Amino acid sequence: MTNTTPLWLFDLDNTLHNASHAFFPAINENMNRFIARVLGVDGVDADAATVNAVRTDYWRRYGATLTGMVKHHAVRPEEFLREAHRFDDVAGMIRAERGLISLLKQLPGRKILLTNAPQRYSSQVMRHLGLHRQFQQHISIESMHVHRQPRPKPSPQFLRKLIARQGVAAHRCILVEDTLTNLKSAKRIGMRTVWVTGYLAESAKIQWPGQQLSRSNMTKRTRYVDVKVKSVRRLADKLHRLR
Repeated sequence: MTNTTPLWLFDLDNTLHNASHAFFPAINENMNRFIARVLGVDGVDADAATVNAVRTDYWRRYGATLTGMVKHHAVRPEEFLREAHRFDDVAGMIRAERGLISLLKQLPGRKILLTNAPQRYSSQVMRHLGLHRQFQQHISIESMHVHRQPRPKPSPQFLRKLIARQGVAAHRCILVEDTLTNLKSAKRIGMRTVWVTGYLAESAKIQWPGQQLSRSNMTKRTRYVDVKVKSVRRLADKLHRLR
């Protein structure tokens, strides 16, 4: 890899496919059910208000609800991820645009899938989309550690560790994401950033934590977003703005 070739870091959910259509509502329900059991007292599950407050607080403080549940409630990460991502019909839940394989082939440089989703789920989705062969690596939340501590996106410590291992300068990395907090963290350490907005309106309807959506930030490109696109299929048209 030369010093002028980009390294693409692609998010999965609501970036490469429409997770808000079916996956996010199901994850929300699964996650809330699990957290209610963990927070319950004397066999009685915690109420919905308590669950929502705890889940959202952990997402904002740590970037992932999982981190807070592990840190404060001794939850095993694999148990949390398994329960949150229980789906009866993965293939039937997937909604994605056509032409993604062609688009990825057009983009110069290496590509890594970088997702806060678990390995099993993200691998299933990528295979159903037929995109798994377009990525050199697949980095899921189970692999996001710094000094043996979980550090999922938007952790700047993990992002620095990742690019150091890849041997690439930060300004040669391009993070493609739907989540502004992750893009902000990447921009602060010198990465270039692409904000994918096509699924945000649908995501806002289910109040997915961390998106921090409003009418203004769904239409404006902030200082930590280099390129804003409705669909990743538009990336090829925006390459000149990422050089």
